[in-house]
Amino acid sequence: MSNKTVLQLLRECRRGLPIDSAMLREMGVSNALAAYMVKAGWLQRLSQGVYLLTGDTPSRDGTIAHLARCVPGLHVGGKTALSWQGVRHNLAFRERVVLWGRRSYRIPAWVADSMSYSYQTTALFDDELPYETGLKPLPSGSPEVLVSVPERAILELASDIGKGQSMEEARNLVVGLRNLRSDVLDEFLRHCKRVKVLRLVRDLGLEADFSWAQDIQKHVDRLGAGKRWSNKTKNGRLTLKP
Repeated sequence: MSNKTVLQLLRECRRGLPIDSAMLREMGVSNALAAYMVKAGWLQRLSQGVYLLTGDTPSRDGTIAHLARCVPGLHVGGKTALSWQGVRHNLAFRERVVLWGRRSYRIPAWVADSMSYSYQTTALFDDELPYETGLKPLPSGSPEVLVSVPERAILELASDIGKGQSMEEARNLVVGLRNLRSDVLDEFLRHCKRVKVLRLVRDLGLEADFSWAQDIQKHVDRLGAGKRWSNKTKNGRLTLKP
């Protein structure tokens, strides 16, 4: 192995970003050469086919960027998306990053050492809405890390209520969402196929007396007009009016 290869790795690999086999091949490093570089001490192996420069530590954004290469549609959503855009209630000692994606994926064990996270694949929207709608990097963030816009994140937050997300905290977060874009929110509501989510967004918005909540009933009626929705959750039974 030449010093040129090592210098190329040091130059092209961003600190904190795990390197997968495909990235190494793009730099001319075969699987056999990667194995040699591990033995030689230039690389450390995180899991099968995933490496990091020796002495480096996976960063939060680097870890998410790596997962986004493995999972279609992976993005930061719900409570975390709102927090990263300035809407938060309490600051946690160690942030739990809420991740969403299009399909199930066995996240490797080393990720839990890099960050606390949850991952889910709940399908909130019908197939007419492109999955990537409302997903974009933050202005000052990593371009590989996609984050839900607030109008999408509030639906993801509502979906999590009863599944680890408390209603009380959701209420406190929604108070900071007075300036949601009604037209953008309406697009997500129009394609949402979860009556629980529609009713919760409606109720949270009306409770906060926000104008964007006034016209949500039409979306609720589309899925469940005149029917009470009730379900047992981790915090008891959640019942929502028609």
